[in-house]
Amino acid sequence: MIAEFEARILALIDDMVEHASDDELFASGYLRGHLTLAVAELESSEDHSSDAVYATVTRSLENAIHAGELSPRDQALVLGMWDNLFQQAKVA
Repeated sequence: MIAEFEARILALIDDMVEHASDDELFASGYLRGHLTLAVAELESSEDHSSDAVYATVTRSLENAIHAGELSPRDQALVLGMWDNLFQQAKVA
């Protein structure tokens, strides 16, 4: 389940590449890294649900924000894209 969900999100990111703005490319690449790390972390846990993926990626992003990795503008861009990708993948 978790690998399939990750694959759906990564496919959505890949589909954006041809028409994405520079900001969207940055956000999608940034999210790709957080998603990959979150899925690797969850593979050793018992919860492989899409909600666990959402919570783990969101927590990872919040930690990065608190560490000062993203400007306020980039924070809004990345978090908005993450919510959008998650919702699209959940429906797919």
